[in-house]
Amino acid sequence: MSAIVFLPGLICDQAVWEDQVKELLHRGFECQVIDYGNADSLTEMAYIALEQAPESFALVGHSMGGRVAMEVARQAPQRITQLVLMDTGYLPLAPGSAGEKERAGRMALIEKARQQGMRIMGQEWMQGMVLPQHLKDEPLCNAILNMIERKTVAQFEAQQTALLTRPDATDVLRSLNCPTLFICGSDDLWSPVSQHEAMSEQVADSIIEVIAHSGHMCTMEQPQAVNQALIHWLQPHPG
Repeated sequence: MSAIVFLPGLICDQAVWEDQVKELLHRGFECQVIDYGNADSLTEMAYIALEQAPESFALVGHSMGGRVAMEVARQAPQRITQLVLMDTGYLPLAPGSAGEKERAGRMALIEKARQQGMRIMGQEWMQGMVLPQHLKDEPLCNAILNMIERKTVAQFEAQQTALLTRPDATDVLRSLNCPTLFICGSDDLWSPVSQHEAMSEQVADSIIEVIAHSGHMCTMEQPQAVNQALIHWLQPHPG
């Protein structure tokens, strides 16, 4: 079985991939989750991933991790055997008022983390990241908040900086020549299905898998559905 490298999203760690790694290890895959440390650019995060990864690997990125995955593809496309981009985007910060609104929102979260701590900030951040009914799922919410709390404010600020300075990845998508799968929660408000359709149009022969009854955090909201999508995609098929 091939090696799989997992790239977590903003202020996420191995917990966001816990169910997927457990299932894929059981099926004989080699799995590795990347830690970006204090990196404050997607380019640097991609470099860190490539330094830690084996020579060739399947690459799976969620949210910010999807953007990192595209930067890995920019730096070393020959090392990626298969690519999965989940609940993510590809465009840079929008110009004008839309970009300023996003910047202000991200800076407000950083300030809240400084003043009240990562967990309190996470309670606000989480509101739009999972389905409203999942906010009543105490184990799920605690798992997300515990993950957020493991990150420092400095790491949160560094990753927000990376997202605010993100490059346009349109050229990367158009250059991809490895099998590519897009996965998106059906009700992802931050990175909607339509955004993944736009990305898929840039990639020859790519496929989209929509995860029902899920928001942005589909690996934790609907882990079994994500597992099945990944297993079907990653396992070799006759012919």
